[in-house]
Amino acid sequence: MIERLRLREAVMTDAADQAEVFYHAVMEGPSGHYSLAQREAWASAMPREASVWQVRQVRYYTVVAEIDRRCVGFCELNRHEGRVEALYVWPALQGKGIASRLVRQVVDEAERSGLDALCMEASLTLAPRLLHHGWESLGEETVERSGEYLKRIRLRLALPSH
Repeated sequence: MIERLRLREAVMTDAADQAEVFYHAVMEGPSGHYSLAQREAWASAMPREASVWQVRQVRYYTVVAEIDRRCVGFCELNRHEGRVEALYVWPALQGKGIASRLVRQVVDEAERSGLDALCMEASLTLAPRLLHHGWESLGEETVERSGEYLKRIRLRLALPSH
């Protein structure tokens, strides 16, 4: 299945799939680090409506991973702030290198855009993988979502100077 994976820039028709990838990745993926109540609060931060994700596509450079013409993961780059805004992969496909490929595509775009660094707030599930791939930790922080408190790690990746 992974051999059929293709990365490309998001299009408006990907938005409904993005909403589902986000929801299921949050609800199923980080269960070892976050309680059900925390994951429900996290998931409720973004509606499961395609229109919300279409607006995000306009705001951010968004790359999707697709298999058989369906979005199974995505990553958003805020070029103005040098920030990775989102990185999610369908739960059954996590741990198969899809997130790494999405991040690489976004890093390449950041370099083409002339950015000297990227930052990201990563879940306790994702952060160790990014640290292993050269990101540096800027420390832990706690955010509130619908009355629940979630820990995450602030990360930074220095990009080659041009």
